[in-house]
Amino acid sequence: MADNQPPLGNPAVVGLAGFGLTTLILQLHNLGLCGLGPIVALGLVFGGMTQLIAGYQEFKAGNNFGYSAFCSYGAFWIALSVILLFNKYDIYKSSTTDIGYFLIVWTLYTIILWVGAMRIHGAMASTFTLLVAGFILLDLAHFGYPAMTKVAAYVLILCALNAWYMMAHVIFKQIFGRDVLPVGRPWIDPKPVALPQVQQASASH
Repeated sequence: MADNQPPLGNPAVVGLAGFGLTTLILQLHNLGLCGLGPIVALGLVFGGMTQLIAGYQEFKAGNNFGYSAFCSYGAFWIALSVILLFNKYDIYKSSTTDIGYFLIVWTLYTIILWVGAMRIHGAMASTFTLLVAGFILLDLAHFGYPAMTKVAAYVLILCALNAWYMMAHVIFKQIFGRDVLPVGRPWIDPKPVALPQVQQASASH
């Protein structure tokens, strides 16, 4: 970047906001506190489209983790909203089991990011740990254990608040010029492990 160009904003502040807010409103629905209308609206716009835009900005910044996460979870919210709309208008009905398999494949994807998150910082690791746990509980809820839906809701509320914490960390650090909300050390040491050099035997005889 040229010296005369202003610094760019961090797309994570928008992506994390959309992820956290949309996740939070869905859990309020799962606890029986609101209907599906706000979930569909936010899933299409804030959790969906806005996260996709944040992901494309992460692509420009060269951040593969953020690029994959924001674009993928943006697509998740759009897809979930489409499923809900299709069910509402009897276009392509998805059964409880159908949605369960939908959630299982997202669980598997999230586990991949969870491993990467543990090398970023503690807040990211805890957010993805809660997200993986929440997905697993929702998987169980869709395959014979419906009581797990409310348990998942409480876990995913914590996940959403973790995402907002990371968002606030980035915003406040720039505004206050110091790390107001620390995110903690990575759970996996980011430093490469020095492996002992293997003495290769001479090929000559």
